[in-house]
Amino acid sequence: MDIGTLLHTWLFGKLVGTDEFGNRYYKQKGGALYGRERRWVLYKGRKEASNVPSEWHAWLHHTTAEPLTEVATQARPWQKEHVPNLTGTVAAYRPAGHEFKGGARAHATGDYQAWTPE
Repeated sequence: MDIGTLLHTWLFGKLVGTDEFGNRYYKQKGGALYGRERRWVLYKGRKEASNVPSEWHAWLHHTTAEPLTEVATQARPWQKEHVPNLTGTVAAYRPAGHEFKGGARAHATGDYQAWTPE
């Protein structure tokens, strides 16, 4: 966490709430600036934007005036558990033939016929 962001939060931020990942959500103490309230999140651990749940995302982006209720935070039966964005990490998906997986692609089968204009 940047020291500047932390200092700004201590001076000008008012805690609104936290989520199940431990992220803390703040809004500007003084109210709206240029007609819009400033809102931000302090992530717990690694800064990962995909760790913001949908109810807090809606609040951060001014879709809702207040954070959604506890009822909205309850997972529906069809919802899956959160999976972090693994792009750029060792655990990122790499298809067969990727250089980090040996770089050996499957040979062409010969069933492709190029299109030529008539």
